[in-house]
Amino acid sequence: MNDHIPEDSLENILKQYSESFATKEFGKESEEVDDLMLVFGLTQAEKARNKQYWGRELGMCWQHLITELFRESHNAFGNAIREGADELCDLIIAQDAIDTKYRIGSGDAGTLKKFRQYGARLRQLGFRPVMLILRNDNLPSALTSCRNSGWDVLVGDQAYTYILRNSGFDLHSWLRARKHKYSSKVF
Repeated sequence: MNDHIPEDSLENILKQYSESFATKEFGKESEEVDDLMLVFGLTQAEKARNKQYWGRELGMCWQHLITELFRESHNAFGNAIREGADELCDLIIAQDAIDTKYRIGSGDAGTLKKFRQYGARLRQLGFRPVMLILRNDNLPSALTSCRNSGWDVLVGDQAYTYILRNSGFDLHSWLRARKHKYSSKVF
């Protein structure tokens, strides 16, 4: 064994991580079943097999539903705002720049920085940044960061109320009426 390796320092690193792991608290896995899960007959167990896939796909479904609804119902509809490779928002209605999210589960610095930058840029362009989030089990610190960055963050029922008020269409009831109408199973 090499006598020049500071084993005590290495042991201290392992001890620090061990203590950190011991005090870490993980949030309880959400049991929430949202409207899109109901439409497609998805269970939490099915989603748990590949959370990233289902989050991405259900998020795109949510985005397409909202975009099409406002395209058809709002006379001041506008497409997404893009600057280079960045999409600042998914759609525009009047002065509201809307970004849709299935949920926000990441509080990583890059994601939060992007939200801050996009919110600031949208305000520079004269828009009010609005985030419409379907699920209620979001990372609280990420929501706080978005709100502190100037986004009007509407979650769950608040998002549905905004959609109804600005489109005249009750998307919540419409989705609920389609419970198990479509299958997520491959035939």
